Amino acid sequence: MKILFMVLQVIASLILIGSILLQSGKSAGLSGSIGGGAEQLFGKQKARGYDEMLSRVTKIGAGVFIACSLILVYLQG
Repeated sequence: MKILFMVLQVIASLILIGSILLQSGKSAGLSGSIGGGAEQLFGKQKARGYDEMLSRVTKIGAGVFIACSLILVYLQG
C-alpha cells in the first residue's frame, strides 16, 4: 500500500515538473511587468487551449501530490 502511494507521488511530481516547465511565462521580463498591468486592467482574455490545459494538469497533479503526501505521512505513523 505504501509503495503504491510512493509510486503515485513520483509520477505526480514528474507530471508537475513537466507541466510547469511547459507553461508560457506570464510576463516578458521588465517590459512585460510595465505594460502588462494595462492589459490586465482592460480585460485581456486568458489564453485558451494549450495553456489552459497545462494549467488544469498542474492543478490536478498538485492535488494528487498533496493527497499522496498526506496519506504517506499517515501511513508512516
